[in-house]
Amino acid sequence: MLLAVAHGTRTAAGVDTVSQIIHDVRTVRPDLEVRLGWIELVPPDVRSALAAVPPGRPVVLVPLLLSSGYHDRVDLPAAIASARPDAVRAAVLGPDRLLATALADRLAEAGRQPGDAVVLAAAGSSDPDAAASIRDQAALLAERLGAPVAVGFGSAASPDVPTAVAEARGRAARVAIAPYLLAPGLFANRLAEAGADVVAAPLGPHPAVIELVLRRFTSARGGGTGGRDEASGVAG
Repeated sequence: MLLAVAHGTRTAAGVDTVSQIIHDVRTVRPDLEVRLGWIELVPPDVRSALAAVPPGRPVVLVPLLLSSGYHDRVDLPAAIASARPDAVRAAVLGPDRLLATALADRLAEAGRQPGDAVVLAAAGSSDPDAAASIRDQAALLAERLGAPVAVGFGSAASPDVPTAVAEARGRAARVAIAPYLLAPGLFANRLAEAGADVVAAPLGPHPAVIELVLRRFTSARGGGTGGRDEASGVAG
């Protein structure tokens, strides 16, 4: 069984988007039982979702998180230890070339043009490893686009998104923001005020995201690719 775990959001659009991701995972793998839990704000929480799995049924927890941080390193292991010690925890989703594909597609859908400067906008983390992984994802997106990609943060790290956009404006006539987010929410809404010409949609249920969730599940279960990408040195 795959138990996907999302961060949580107060916005209905965010909940709906994550629910659509789960729906699409089930569509691709109708043979696989897929459930959803939340770290905060939305029920069921992780412990409740784990406790609801019948005893003896193998469960792989797949964090729907784009980078590793406190939730992945502390909250999720604690929930597993208290509710279902035999559960297996998969790696977080990012960084990954599949996410670069999804980000590039969202930029194209929003109207990004060749020559536009690009800022990868992430919510931010005080964890230096999480910030580094976001920069790794920007490098993968730059590789995919064949153009530089700057990084801006919503909080806890610098530069902030408006500053990153202003700096990018010095290099190009137009600036496009690629939100490094799975779903809409407060931070995504604020990006419209960051001064860019183009703001892409969050990743959402992009086919590459669905594929990545299933890769993480398969790898954690011990069934093949989905862990380290030897070519890039990051998760793949």
